[in-house]
Amino acid sequence: MGEMPSFQLGVIGALFLSVASSVSIVICNKALMSNLGFPFATTLTSWHLMVTFCTLHAAQRLNLFESKSIDMKTVILFGILNGVSIGLLNLSLGFNSIGFYQMTKLAIIPFTVLLETLFLKKQFSQKIKLSLFVLLAGVGIASVTDLQLNFVGTVLSLLAIITTCVGQILTSTIQKRLNVSSTQLLYQSAPFQAAILFVSGPVVDQFLTRKNVFAHKYSSVVLAFIILSCIISVSVNFSTFMVIGKTSPVTYQVLGHLKTCLVLGFGYTLLHDPFTVRNIIGILVAIFGMGLYSYFCVQENKKKQSVDLSLASQMKDRDNTPIVSMQDKEISHEARKSTKNSLV
Repeated sequence: MGEMPSFQLGVIGALFLSVASSVSIVICNKALMSNLGFPFATTLTSWHLMVTFCTLHAAQRLNLFESKSIDMKTVILFGILNGVSIGLLNLSLGFNSIGFYQMTKLAIIPFTVLLETLFLKKQFSQKIKLSLFVLLAGVGIASVTDLQLNFVGTVLSLLAIITTCVGQILTSTIQKRLNVSSTQLLYQSAPFQAAILFVSGPVVDQFLTRKNVFAHKYSSVVLAFIILSCIISVSVNFSTFMVIGKTSPVTYQVLGHLKTCLVLGFGYTLLHDPFTVRNIIGILVAIFGMGLYSYFCVQENKKKQSVDLSLASQMKDRDNTPIVSMQDKEISHEARKSTKNSLV
C-alpha cells in the first residue's frame, strides 16, 4: 500500500514535466523557425536525440542510473520505427494543409485505441470513449481550419499515424514486458533514432524548404536558440518515455492535446497570435473532455484496485485454509493416539 502514493506522485511528476517541457520547446522552436528563419525541423530533431543520448551517457557514467541490456534487434527496430515516424509526421505537415495535419494528429488516439483493442485485447469503457470523443471534438474545433486533400499527403499521413501509434504502443509494451525503465529504454534506443534522422533529416528538410541546412548562416542568436532547444529536448524525450511507461499511449496522446491547447493559449498571450471565439470554445470543450477522461480513469483504477484487493484476499484465504485443516488433522491424530495409549 505504501508504494501506491509514491507511484501516483511519480505519474503526476511525469505528466507535469512532459507538459512543461513540451510547451517550452514548442515556444522555443516557434521562435527559432518563424522569427529567426531556421526551418529545418527534422534535422533539429536529430540533434535533440543526439544531445539526449550524450546527456544520458554522461549520467550513466556518473552512476545516476544503471544501464540494462536489451535485445539489440528489438532496440534497433524500435529506434528506427520512432525515427521514421518523426520524419513521416514532418513530411505530412509539408505535403498537407495545417488543418489536415491537425486531423492526422487527432486520428492517432482512435487508431491507438483500435490497435490496443485488436492486438493487446485491451478494453476501453464507453465512458472513456465518450470522454475521448469530447476531447477530440474540442481540439478539432480549436485547431482544425482548412482541409485540403491530396493523394501523396494522405498516404504520408496514414503512414505517420500507423508508425506513431505502433511506436508508442511498443514504448509501453517493452518497458512493462522487459522490466526496463524509461531512462534505460531511451538510452538504448536514442542513438538509432538520432542516426536515422541525422541521415534523412537534411534530405527531408531540403525537399520541404528548398534550403540546405549546412549552407544556412548561423548567427549567435540562432545558435543560442538551437542550444536551448536541445537542452529542453532532453526533458521532453525523457518525460515522453516516462509518461507512456507509467500510464498508456492513449493517456500520452490526451496529454499531447492538452499541450496543443496550452500552446494556443501561450501563443495568443506571449506571441500575440490571432485568437477567435472558435478557439476559445474549442479549448474549453477539449479541457472538459480531458477532465472527463481523467475522472473516468481514476474511477476505473479505483474499481480495479478494489477488485485486485478482493481477489488477493480470497487467494490468501484459500492459501490459509489447507494449513489450518492440516493442523486440525494433526491435532486430531495426536489426540486419538494419546487416547489409545492411555487405554493401553
